[in-house]
Amino acid sequence: MTVRAKKHLGQHFLTDESIAAKIADSLSLDGYQNILEIGPGMGVLTKYLLKKDKTIWVVEIDTESIDYLKSHYLHLSDRIINADFLKMDLSTYFNQEPLAIIGNFPYNISSQIVFKAIECREQIPEFSGMFQKEVAQRITAGPGSKTYGIISVLTQAFYEAEYLFTVPPSVFNPPPKVDSGVLRLVRKKDYSLPVDVSFFFRVVKTAFNQRRKTLRNSLKSFQISDKLKEDAIFALRPEQLTVQQFVELTKSLAEDGNRDQ
Repeated sequence: MTVRAKKHLGQHFLTDESIAAKIADSLSLDGYQNILEIGPGMGVLTKYLLKKDKTIWVVEIDTESIDYLKSHYLHLSDRIINADFLKMDLSTYFNQEPLAIIGNFPYNISSQIVFKAIECREQIPEFSGMFQKEVAQRITAGPGSKTYGIISVLTQAFYEAEYLFTVPPSVFNPPPKVDSGVLRLVRKKDYSLPVDVSFFFRVVKTAFNQRRKTLRNSLKSFQISDKLKEDAIFALRPEQLTVQQFVELTKSLAEDGNRDQ
């Protein structure tokens, strides 16, 4: 029995064992007992995770994949969750225990998986997995790069992001049209921000919505006072700012009376 890859679920099954082992080895295994694999398919990555001295869980939305996993990984069957990770309440399964996230992520929801991990950052100290190469590069990009944007800043505010290696289309069934990239996110020792997080998200998103404009123009909706506008930071474009500068900018805007607008 094999599982048919379903286009609407963005499934591309990894067929290369050595790459699966390499992805499994990308986790440090430090600071948690639980590992949650998203979208295990036929378990090519799962089998290498099961060799680790950790409690492995998988979440899968595809019932055909679930049937396959239940018949091939009998000792895993009570830790197979039939759910959509994006709608999943982690505390239902893990209480408040920390867990690592890993997977060969469906391209069509990979960015949303990262945003969900950011939302659940208190419970997720580590995260690694495979994305479309362009998305992996965007998440790990630094200031000044054309690919540096909203997802780069919001991820790197809480996690150290590292691009690990590139994977060609030929090792998947069916092969995607683009290269893939594997990355690792390790939560910062101090991942609290000295500003209101939802306001920080709003500032970053508003700034990058008009990324070619200077902040003076892209942040017009915040009704910035003339005094604050004199700050040199407003002459910069969003991709020129470090994460720390975005934090400082958020602080300045909040103090300028903008948080409630």
